Amino acid sequence: MILVTGASGNVGSEAARLLGAQHQPTRALVRDAARAPRADVEIITGDFERPDTLDAAMRGIETVILVSPAIPAQEIAVIASAVREGVRHIIKITSKASDDSPVERRRGQARIEAYLETSGLSYTLLRANAYMQNLLALAPVIKQSGRFVMSAGDGQVGMIDTRDVAATAATVAAEATVHAGRTYWLTGPDLITYNDVAKELSDALGYEIEYRRTTPAEHRAAMVQAGLPETVATSNAQAFGLIAEGDAAWLSDEVAAITGAAPRSLRTFIADHIAAFT
Repeated sequence: MILVTGASGNVGSEAARLLGAQHQPTRALVRDAARAPRADVEIITGDFERPDTLDAAMRGIETVILVSPAIPAQEIAVIASAVREGVRHIIKITSKASDDSPVERRRGQARIEAYLETSGLSYTLLRANAYMQNLLALAPVIKQSGRFVMSAGDGQVGMIDTRDVAATAATVAAEATVHAGRTYWLTGPDLITYNDVAKELSDALGYEIEYRRTTPAEHRAAMVQAGLPETVATSNAQAFGLIAEGDAAWLSDEVAAITGAAPRSLRTFIADHIAAFT
């Protein structure tokens, strides 16, 4: 049986849906049953900060698709529970990770991965580039003003749709032993700038959307003013600053190699989510 954590989020819910559609025995872990995915799977409620609920979710599980906000204490608790309950394999959804990164999330990912590597469990890492779904956070300001402000400069991003991350995870979970010990780098089909995002939105909406470049400091201040916690705003501004420097300008063909289907383009993503911007 396969357990999907974080099953109310973009990646987890889609992975659970796909596994259910494939008639793979699957359990979906959510904090709130009301937010459980619409999928032909078993639903169980639990909390990353309550080991007893994690252990209950892990019983009878062979493979875990680990999706979470990359908070080290929480993901380490999931891995520890998997060890206690005899899980064989973990598929971790991750991103770039480095102990000395200026971005807190990347340092956190490095801690989690180090723990996983020494846990004794078999594992696969799915290291994804930036998610297209993050663009949906810009929808309110785009609808209101016809523009958005970022500190990514003209940096290119191998942006990926979370549905393709989920499809890759579901495929790997169905044949985990084949992918044991592997790290896959997941991207969409194209290198995209935020100016490209503005152009694609303009074409889809029928009026001009403007991308305004700003500095990381100004971007951070704007995010704090919009209500983001200072630590989150700082981490986001650092990440966008790295994008401006070319840190996310990488592509791979591993989604297609694993799933047999080409990853979705930015144009397809926008067409599928156009209602959010109108």
